[in-house]
Amino acid sequence: MSTAGPSAHASLPAAIRRWHEIAVARDVAGLEALLAEDAVFESPVVHTPQAGKALVTRYLAAAFDVLNNEAFHYPNQWFGETSAVLEFATEIDGITVNGIDMISWDASDRITHFKVMIRPLKAINLVHEKMRERLMAMGPRPA
Repeated sequence: MSTAGPSAHASLPAAIRRWHEIAVARDVAGLEALLAEDAVFESPVVHTPQAGKALVTRYLAAAFDVLNNEAFHYPNQWFGETSAVLEFATEIDGITVNGIDMISWDASDRITHFKVMIRPLKAINLVHEKMRERLMAMGPRPA
């Protein structure tokens, strides 16, 4: 995964700077620490929002394995006071995947909401298949 250079990285909001560090390292323990207890994840392929730190950690850890390859990068990022939109691009099995991560955080810089949107349809279908396989390999869903 590539992100902005060191000087640009330092100017990122703390939650997003931490997100980039965790994503590059695929640091699941760091991810869990970054998430608020009541964090919510919205997926392009799951109908209902997934609520709670354990579920959000599970989905984002699976996404690290599916999306976060040598081609993954964030070409554009936009920031508000407690939110950001990160445009990402990658390639999986020869298919270009474009998407955005919409991230919100609280006053403690813990992520409270993470929504992913992906295009084109061929990419959504592929990501759906790969995420299903990865989540099944991770074992039973936490209660």
